[in-house]
Amino acid sequence: MAFNPSSHLQAEVSSEPDSWAAVIARLPELAPLLPAAGARVAVVGCGTSFYMAQSYAALRERAGQGETDAFAASEYPHGRGYDALLAISRSGTTTEVIELIKDAKSQGVKTIAVVATEGTPITELADQVVLLPEVDEQSVVQTRFATSTLALLRASLGEDLTGAIADARAVLAEDEASALAGVADAEQVTFVGRGWTVGLATEAGLKLRESAQFWTESYPAMEYRHGPVSIATTGRAVWAMGEVPEGLEQQVAATGAHFVSRDIDPLADLVRVHRLCLYKARTLDLDPDNPRHLTRSVILQTSADQA
Repeated sequence: MAFNPSSHLQAEVSSEPDSWAAVIARLPELAPLLPAAGARVAVVGCGTSFYMAQSYAALRERAGQGETDAFAASEYPHGRGYDALLAISRSGTTTEVIELIKDAKSQGVKTIAVVATEGTPITELADQVVLLPEVDEQSVVQTRFATSTLALLRASLGEDLTGAIADARAVLAEDEASALAGVADAEQVTFVGRGWTVGLATEAGLKLRESAQFWTESYPAMEYRHGPVSIATTGRAVWAMGEVPEGLEQQVAATGAHFVSRDIDPLADLVRVHRLCLYKARTLDLDPDNPRHLTRSVILQTSADQA
């Protein structure tokens, strides 16, 4: 089925499970470039890449691989003393990431980058580069690169993603009405997650805002009842990515809002969100490849440029 037949985003979403399989197949080659077990690691990015960093950081600590923190590149706590900095950047040109890698190297911190585009400043600066050109994208809206990066990082922690890939393929093969039941016509969606899926929930909300100018919010699932539940009502939806706290579904139902949760791998559930992005953009007659006010990479003019 062609969700948005003329868009790059449609093609990129449709390729996600195959892309995950392709990058995971490269793990023997790429694993030596990733942070070593036991290292104290900071994972950074901007926008979508930051949210993937959050998910990986939570998973790495849970796997017992060492203390791992995630930061937006602009909010990195300089001088904290990490063994390695892992930066995620599709374009390889994001100003905040470039400046952070330069600073980290000056402090003697090992720098590692996951990038889609070769020959870019970040690939030239980082000590070690995981280059994934096969999952680069033409759409401004990130999907395939981000989810493939997280799939690779999960596999590097010893996870078997066979089930996740199968779940994602099933999501893409499902009839649109079934896949988007309860959310296709919702006027607002709030995403919630726990642990490593907090990053996925935040990313899900961002994708709908970017591609369809749609009102979304996102929270840690246990925090949702501490205020955000007040906007829940008939015609709106709450979408849980992964684990659902006890009693949350019942509380949401009592507000009249629709509760969404599936027993599939949360990364595959994010692909279902991507299908919702395509549906909303199509019904609103929006271009999902070129959201208003956005570009593929944020390149800022620095004080050195102005001098």
